[in-house]
Amino acid sequence: MTIRALVPFALAATLALPAAAQTETAVPSPTEIVNAALAEAWVAIPPEDLLVMTLAPDRDGNAREVVIQLMPEPFSQGWIENIRTLARANWYDGISVNRVQDNYVVQWGDPGYDNPEAEGAAKSLPAGLNVIGEDGYVATGLFSIPDPRGRPRMNYALGASAVRNARIAAEGGIEIPDKFREALENGREMPEFNQPDMGDAYATFATLALGWPIAGNLGGESEGENTFWPVHCYGMVGVGRNLSPDTGTGAELYTVIGHAPRHLDRNIALVGRIVGGMEHLSSLPRGSGALGFYTEEEADLRTPIQSIRVAADLPEDERRQFEYLSTESETFADYAEARANRRDPFFIQPVGGADICNIPVPVRAFEYDEPE
Repeated sequence: MTIRALVPFALAATLALPAAAQTETAVPSPTEIVNAALAEAWVAIPPEDLLVMTLAPDRDGNAREVVIQLMPEPFSQGWIENIRTLARANWYDGISVNRVQDNYVVQWGDPGYDNPEAEGAAKSLPAGLNVIGEDGYVATGLFSIPDPRGRPRMNYALGASAVRNARIAAEGGIEIPDKFREALENGREMPEFNQPDMGDAYATFATLALGWPIAGNLGGESEGENTFWPVHCYGMVGVGRNLSPDTGTGAELYTVIGHAPRHLDRNIALVGRIVGGMEHLSSLPRGSGALGFYTEEEADLRTPIQSIRVAADLPEDERRQFEYLSTESETFADYAEARANRRDPFFIQPVGGADICNIPVPVRAFEYDEPE
């Protein structure tokens, strides 16, 4: 079969690499690196991990569809099980977008509950939903998790240097490439791979692993454990909740549409990210009420949600297919380095580092054509 209709999602405009490089051999930009990635560098997202959210058509009658990828184990699985249960019970059908706060979030849920002016009874929830404790905001033992493709995985813990990160990986029992091992054994920096410095103000380190932006503390909050958690980058999807100890059920969800609100990390459950149709949410009119909720006078601005379905439950010819660039691949390492050290003609200085949210994991939609 041949792949067609490739649509990169999380790539900004064409990026490349410093003024000094302009007179030397051209260095590929991040976009060019991704576009040249071999098929084996991409990981298909299972239909069970995709949600298809159908919004009401816009005022011109155009269809609007948003696709959400759910996070893999070990992150937020209790909430994710709830979300699949809610979707399969058709509970989300008829809810609406009730909050759009500029440079912050878009939030959707039961309009009879998920807004400050709600009156009357809330929509009944399906039986059997998980009740998750606050310890579910973090995970442990990430270093022992294999690559989704069954290969030994290299953890690119982007915290200080390639050597430091290789050492962390080796100590975690992870097989590392020869060029990293050579640098580690010789006690020197890796000359061919300038790992971007992603020193993090919110955690011991930030990294991209299993296809997701995560942060963590080595040593953890319990003796002898490593703790890790997902990061609130643009497009990430989280679970709305009330005051602690409430952790939310998954009935109210939101996505980040502004600067990464990292102060929410470990305070709210993150369950996925938008991989298609983000423009339908980020462009919605902002609410003028508290926290961006639509006021009573703005009730007509609430966007109805017609349905949310697990892609695996759709007819095969209607399923959405997406894949992401493996964060454990050499191609991704090259892409991350290029994002941290932009050398296209516009830039004067490569900064030598990047915030965790400034290296979005490339995701693309695809369709398979049967061979002729």
